[in-house]
Amino acid sequence: MTGAWILLAAVVLAVAGGLWRARTDGRFRTNGRTAPAAAVPDEAAAPAEPSAPAQPTAWERAAASGVEAEPGERVTLLQFSSAFCAPCRATRRVLGEVAEVVPGVAHVEVDAEHHLELTRELNILRTPTTIVLDAAGREVTRATGAPTKQQVLAGIDAAI
Repeated sequence: MTGAWILLAAVVLAVAGGLWRARTDGRFRTNGRTAPAAAVPDEAAAPAEPSAPAQPTAWERAAASGVEAEPGERVTLLQFSSAFCAPCRATRRVLGEVAEVVPGVAHVEVDAEHHLELTRELNILRTPTTIVLDAAGREVTRATGAPTKQQVLAGIDAAI
């Protein structure tokens, strides 16, 4: 009888984990370190105090690590992928289609295996991860997993 309870518990945990992953996969969210461009306070309104050195933007970090691509005029979709990742291919297709349709948007794909230092700096934990960068190269939002076109368009709206 104990084996049946263990099997039941394992099935319940597996179903709960699958439902959670299906619900969160591909959804764009902001992290605690970044804020949308509109939420960044105006420098003139800030009190005059010595400031710490500015942290490099996500795009500056990518360019410094050897990513050879041009950022978008309005938004850059920075995709981290790996060679044997099936969702990465679907994400590449979706992001490429969105970049073709929306003016000023560029899609840049980064091989996470070849850019390990950048992957660690930007806290990429799995592939595919898509980071939406604003015109200044700052991270606005990110998604892990394969997003839909509607989710990508909503992420772009957050950056514009």
